[in-house]
Amino acid sequence: MSRSFLSKLTVGVAPLVVLGLAACGAGDPNAKAAADGSKKMRVGVTVYDMSSFITQGQEGMQAFAKANNIDLLWNSAGNDVATQASQVEQLINQGVDAIIIVPVQADSLGPQMTQAKNAKIPVIAVNTALSDAGALTSSVLPDDVAAGAQEMEMMAKKLNGKGNIVILQGPLGSSPELDRTKGIEQVLAKNPGIKVLAKDTANWKRDEAVNKSKNWLSSFGDKIDGVVSENDDMGLGAVQALNEAHKKVPVVGIDGIQDGLAAVKSGSFIGSSLQHGRVELSAGLAVAQKIAKGEKVEKTYVYKMPAITPENVDTYMKNVVTDKDAFLARLPELIAKNLASGDIANEN
Repeated sequence: MSRSFLSKLTVGVAPLVVLGLAACGAGDPNAKAAADGSKKMRVGVTVYDMSSFITQGQEGMQAFAKANNIDLLWNSAGNDVATQASQVEQLINQGVDAIIIVPVQADSLGPQMTQAKNAKIPVIAVNTALSDAGALTSSVLPDDVAAGAQEMEMMAKKLNGKGNIVILQGPLGSSPELDRTKGIEQVLAKNPGIKVLAKDTANWKRDEAVNKSKNWLSSFGDKIDGVVSENDDMGLGAVQALNEAHKKVPVVGIDGIQDGLAAVKSGSFIGSSLQHGRVELSAGLAVAQKIAKGEKVEKTYVYKMPAITPENVDTYMKNVVTDKDAFLARLPELIAKNLASGDIANEN
């Protein structure tokens, strides 16, 4: 889960924001109907915060919802566990058809998960695992171990298997940080010529990564041969610190946000891995729709991040940035095809 904190547009607990065609407060929300007389499906969503990744995801979910007659009840927890717990409780009380959670913490919603289960409301975890898996109906999760391994392999190739690196980690103990670190360590074990000078969290944040990188440059100077960042925003912070120090060192990231793609294109990054929020989060909404319709779903859907390289960056730049409106227009059909094939990350 990638979590890039490029843009914070936090939405409070109350009131719930309904994204769709229905007006807020217009009678009993359970009785809302579409123009053709059919009842609209209502899906509650609570996300950890409005990061750039989540903002992308919201766009994708809105496109899928519009095409499939779904009302979204959207909430951002502002990175606060108590706020997210309260939001889940409100969604349960409103009797939504399904709840999608991008959790603040993996182990923070046990009582709410039980409440949802007792109310027979399916819960889908997206992007970050929830520890109470028994109460989950389904999940759409990135393969963060593979993503960590992929970025470390890029760096190992760039350094020809020898050199000193520093590692910028996500929030310590979060499932993406643990898994991406695991993948990095798997590749390091095969490359004994690469030494880790330091590793520490910058909490997915660009500004924290600037300061952390400056400290490492002060401590290690020219000994640093590469920077491995567990997301693009932190990698971009490292690039800023390197530029200010007039140093050129290879940097690799994960997520494929707009600035990350631009960094690959310009050569500031040697590569990244695409975790396209519009695709991943709308896949979660498609799973919620299937469950609410009584259709069979997998317990877990895995989003395998494709590698972003200088050779293919223009294709992903097109989908994520320059032609995003055209991509959103075909997204509902794409997501349905991806669920059928099992290739959740496909963009063709």
